[in-house]
Parts: sequence; C-alpha cells; structure tokens
Amino acid sequence: MTRMSATPMEARTERELPAGEGWWYEPKWDGFRCLAFRAEGRVELLAKSGKSLARFFPEVVERLRRIEAETFSLDGELLAQDGDRFAFEALQQRLHPAESRIRKLSLEAPATFALFDMLVDVDGSDLRGLPHQQRHARLEAFVERFGGPRLTLSPGTADPELARSWMDDGKLEGVVAKRRDGPYVEGERAMVKVKRLRSADCVVGGFRYASGGGRVGSLLLGLYDDAGLLNHVGFTSGFAKLDKDELTRRLEALRGGPGFTGRAPGGPSRWATERSGEWEPLRPELVVEVGFDHVSDQRFRHGTRLLRFRPDKAPEQCRMDQLEA
Repeated sequence: MTRMSATPMEARTERELPAGEGWWYEPKWDGFRCLAFRAEGRVELLAKSGKSLARFFPEVVERLRRIEAETFSLDGELLAQDGDRFAFEALQQRLHPAESRIRKLSLEAPATFALFDMLVDVDGSDLRGLPHQQRHARLEAFVERFGGPRLTLSPGTADPELARSWMDDGKLEGVVAKRRDGPYVEGERAMVKVKRLRSADCVVGGFRYASGGGRVGSLLLGLYDDAGLLNHVGFTSGFAKLDKDELTRRLEALRGGPGFTGRAPGGPSRWATERSGEWEPLRPELVVEVGFDHVSDQRFRHGTRLLRFRPDKAPEQCRMDQLEA
C-alpha cells in the first residue's frame, strides 16, 4: 500500500491561544491521533508513533473501506465513549492482544473518527501544499458526502473567544490553533496547542523500590534531547489507584536496559538524597503522561502526578521541548 504520509503535522505547546486574523481553532481531543489511508483497495490506520492501529479498530477500517472512492488520506482523532463522554481509558482497552476481545468492544462501543484535516482527496489530488482553508473545504465536502455518526467533522471556529470558552468548560483537554493560510507540513510543529492542564509525555527510564518492601515506590521520568540522549527530568509516585504488584512486575520485566543515557538520577541537584543512587535502569519502552506545575533547570520542580499510560506514543517522541512553554 502506498502511504502518502506517515508523519502527522505536530503542534508546539504554548500557554495562551494565539489571537489575530487568520487563525483556526479546534478542540484538542483526548484520543489517539490517527492518519487514515485508502489506496489500492486497502485501508491503513497509523498512530503518531507510525504503528498500525488497523487491527485494533476493525469497525473504523470497515467504515472507510465502504466509502466509494479509490484513494484518500485523512488526519483525525480516534475517540471512544464511556457513557456520555469520550474517555482515553476506553481507547486503551482496545489495544488488546486477543482479537475476540477487540471484536467484542468494536461492536459494543464502536469508535468515532473525528476528522480535522485532509491530505489526499478522493480524486487523488495531493492537498498538503494547499492552505488549511482550502484543505478544510475539501474535508467538509468529504464528510458531507461520506460521513455519519462515527465518521464526523471535528468542530472548529475562527472566533478566539469561542475557543477560549472551550478551555473553560472543563470537557476538553485543550485547544489547537492552526494558520488558515498554512500548508500541511509533515513532522513539523506548525500548529499551536494550549492544554487546560499542563502535562508531558515521558519515558520511564528507571524506577525505585519503596522503602518498606519489594514493590515500586516511584517511576523515574526521562525526555530525549536533540542529541538523542534520554535525560532524567523528575519522578512520579502517585499509584493509589494502581495495582502496585502488577506494576512492579511490569517494570521488572523491562530491567537490564541502559536507563538514562544523558543526565541520570543521582547527579548534582537540589533534590539529591541519600537514596538518589538506588534505582533500577530500564529499557526505554514505557511511556506515561504526567501533570506538573513548574519546571526549573529543565526538571520538574516538584513530584508529578501520574495521569495515564500512553501505549500509543513512541518513546522517541517524548522530547525536552515539552518543558519549554
């Protein structure tokens, strides 16, 4: 299958929404970013990491396969409902090794594919070099022709005040802003995102055991720099809602890796204690999202709050620039 693009356009994090003429604002959904491709009779779904999601969302694949068009490429967000709201945890349940379980969930709670950009139109024309305003018009026509309850157009507005009200209602993760005259630039941070809560996706480069026994006490967090080195940036230890025995087993199965290849725990810092050197290095495979308040010297100033595990993110996508905003 020919892939027009396997790298989505990215967004840089800012604290305030950009204002002025020429901006388009969209909700930042709490789902899986997904590029969808139709070519040569096949449908492919790709996560931001570049890994295929098609096996885990057969109902989305089938919905796109039924469209009477030979070729198209779409950018959007896979969403799953838990009651009357979209919930990231419901999506995580879909990443299951058993096909029978995936099929069951796809029937009981089919995913929604909310679309916000179009890379290739149904006539085969490459739209990536066109301004967003023209791409979005093509996308609107596509959804009007082929859309439905589970294949929808993501809301958008040119009104910054309306976009700010989305931030205030507490239902969204944030807002994304993009230039109406901008092209689709693969892999570049050409958009702006403002999160309601400040958070970062981090690699678990190691862990410490709790002082009172053989269970995990804290996760050691890392981010990659421009040289490709994994730097220790802090820790998280809020596991009240997790099975610590299961988490400990999961971490112990990753032991033996390089841990932090850049700045490591135990180095000079104002947070150093007598236990700073007592940690277990891991293979850099596990990604978590943590909430934080302040950054000092490219580290989290305080302990962070574990928000969720991110199996949809590749470790190398967890970069230091998340701390710059």
